Amino acid sequence: MIVKKTPEQIDKMAAAGAILVRTLNLLEGKVRAGVTTKELDDAAEKFIRSQGATPAFKGYRGFPGSICASPNSMVVHGIPGPYKLERGDILSVDVGVVYDGWVADAARTFPVGPVSAIASKLLETTEGSLMAAVPHCKPGNRLGDVSNAIQRHVEAEGLSIVRSLVGHGIGRDMHEDPQIPNYGPAGRGPLLEEGMVLAIEPMVTAGRHQVRMADDHWAIYSQDGSLAAHFEFTIAITGDGPRVLTPWHENGEQAAA
Repeated sequence: MIVKKTPEQIDKMAAAGAILVRTLNLLEGKVRAGVTTKELDDAAEKFIRSQGATPAFKGYRGFPGSICASPNSMVVHGIPGPYKLERGDILSVDVGVVYDGWVADAARTFPVGPVSAIASKLLETTEGSLMAAVPHCKPGNRLGDVSNAIQRHVEAEGLSIVRSLVGHGIGRDMHEDPQIPNYGPAGRGPLLEEGMVLAIEPMVTAGRHQVRMADDHWAIYSQDGSLAAHFEFTIAITGDGPRVLTPWHENGEQAAA
């Protein structure tokens, strides 16, 4: 069942989203060669709690981290740990924040110093596919319009959408209906209505779309070892059009360390 939110509830989710954006800004400033993913996780948790919020991922279904940190061919769900970033890596960082009982969810993939041409293209294309989806998040459209916009943008660049992983509804719970594929025909799926809130998150590889599960039963890698990227917004469907509740793409002050 899709749970629609009131404008007041969407404002509360936006407050959680503002904390999340500041967290991503903080982490962006810390992503560099020599830093471990555990150090990033510790910094994120400390900052989120300093804002009176809690990390949504910590303990969720047993997940041990406050963020998901997924380098290179790891698509999503990387457990922060001793992995030390190297120059030329890319790192997908997924963050969830709970504030006043409401959840926000967003992700970015960061370059670690200068990266290869394919890595640069992957990041630009994946982020661009998310931006291409935003205008379709309005009342009267179908969910398939969002999915199709992502697929068309990615495949036009010769890259692959991960098909076995999806976005989701979000609200008081991290994962709500509907599931949101990142591919498929336009004009299909649930009707988008005012009050729906969606976590839209294209996951893209530089090779084929198939993925594999790691031995820890959390991390998911591209099956062929190709680089992967992940970008995500929490977006509300409003009468005035799409409202991005986690606007990390907008310039703003960086969070203090």
